[in-house]
This record gives sequence, structure tokens and C-alpha cells, in this order.
Amino acid sequence: MIAFRCAVVFLIAHVLALGLGMFGLLSAVPNVAQFANNPYALAFYNWALVNTGTVDILTGALAMLAFGFARVGVSRTLVFLLAATLLSAAAELTGTKTGWPFGGYQYLGFLGFKLGGRVPYTVPLSWFYMGFASFFLARAIVGDAGRRTRSVFAVVLGAWLLMAWDLVLDPAMASDKMTIMHFWMWKEHGAYFGMPLRNLAGWFGTGLAFMAVAQTVWNALPARRFSPGRRTVSAWFPFALYAVNVIWAMTLSVSVGLWLTALAAIALSLAPAALALRPPARGIVLPA
Repeated sequence: MIAFRCAVVFLIAHVLALGLGMFGLLSAVPNVAQFANNPYALAFYNWALVNTGTVDILTGALAMLAFGFARVGVSRTLVFLLAATLLSAAAELTGTKTGWPFGGYQYLGFLGFKLGGRVPYTVPLSWFYMGFASFFLARAIVGDAGRRTRSVFAVVLGAWLLMAWDLVLDPAMASDKMTIMHFWMWKEHGAYFGMPLRNLAGWFGTGLAFMAVAQTVWNALPARRFSPGRRTVSAWFPFALYAVNVIWAMTLSVSVGLWLTALAAIALSLAPAALALRPPARGIVLPA
């Protein structure tokens, strides 16, 4: 119970950090002169400019970590954390050096210190918390099917939900109209609103890889004992975290005129994820 309460606190902090970040991107950064005559406001502006991106990722990761501890246990949560962060870090380090599997890109200096001088340490944590939320939602959508069927479909659907987030996130960062502030920049122009199509394949493949590894290890772990009525849990928490991140990216896209990507996010990301909340669903089926 304490772990879940901590998860809720971190989720609220995550939402507030995302809101502060959006205010900064759309209002504060373009109008920095308004802070010039107030040393306290200017000091906070400078702090927020450097730290907001890391704070929202760290709070998101802590929220899903605490949620996992509360709902599937410490061992399974740590397995997913290690699989997600290690495999995504390997993919990102390879991508920033060779251009594969995502395309040619580089990170700027707003997401914390960089692993190998190329990938901010917070980026694998963002793969973890959005990947974990996507995986939980996928398990809720798949429901109480056979173990093997549930495992396969949850991994594939979870990877899809993770990739669908990028359908709206990356085009905003690739847009020529995004002149205010970038967290990363593309070195090539692609067919999907300036983003290379192989980036989507890279996202799907990376998510598929670490979810498959985590699910395989989960299946090999000893069965957990659950009290009556605890075989499933509500999907509202991972949906809330997933949705607020998608909506944040939609807002950023709309701010640079990319309405089509925002509509794509509704149809291909939020709508499928919302199936986890449908009345016939009894929540997330916990691992055996």
C-alpha cells in the first residue's frame, strides 16, 4: 500500500513537471526578456531550463517503479527495469553513432549528463517508464487468455503502444518550426513529417526486444501468491501516465502546426490504450 501511495505522489509530480516543461517551451523560453528584471524569476528560469526535462523523466520512472513494486513485485519490476534500460541504452548508443536503428540524430544538452558522451542517462529511463506503462496496458487489453497467447500478444501490443507515442513526439522535434528548443535534432530529413520511417521500426523493434526479454524472465520466475480479488488490478494508473505523455507530445505538435500527427496519436495511441479501461475488462492480469 505504501508503494502504491508513493507511485501516486510521483505521478502527480510527473504531471506537474510535464506541465512546467510545456509552459517553459511555449511561453517562458520565447519570452525570456520578461524575467530579466527579476533575479529570482531569472534564477528559477535558468534552473528550469536545465533541469525540467530530467525531472519529468525521473518522476515518471519513479512512478512506474513504485507502481510495479506494488502490483507485480520487486523482482519482476527490476527485471523489466534492467531489460528496458540496458537494451534501449544499447540501441541509442548504436543509433547516435551509426544512424541505426533510428536514423541519424544527436541529443542536445537538456536531458542530463550523457552516457558515452552521446545519450543522456535519462533517455533509457524514459524507455522504461513508457515501456512499462505500455506493457501493463497491453496486458489489460489482452485479458485473461492462455499464458502463451497472453505473453505474445502483450509484448507485440505493448511495443505498438510504445511506438505509437513516437508517432507524435518525434515529428515535433523534427519540424523546422520548432525553433525554440530541441531535446534532440535530426541529421537527416525523412518521409514522416521530417522523421525517417526507420525510426518507427527502431522504436517498435527496441520495445519488442526488451518486453520479450522481460516477459520471458517473468515466465521463468516462481509463481506469486495473490490474495482473493488481487489477480487483476485497475489499469487507470498506467493509462494516466501514458496518456499525459501522449497529450504532452500532441500539444507540442499542435504548437508547430502538426495537427495530423496529433490526430494520428488519438487514433493509433490513445484510443487503443483506452481499451484497457473498457467495462468488460477486469484490469491488468497479473503474472502467474
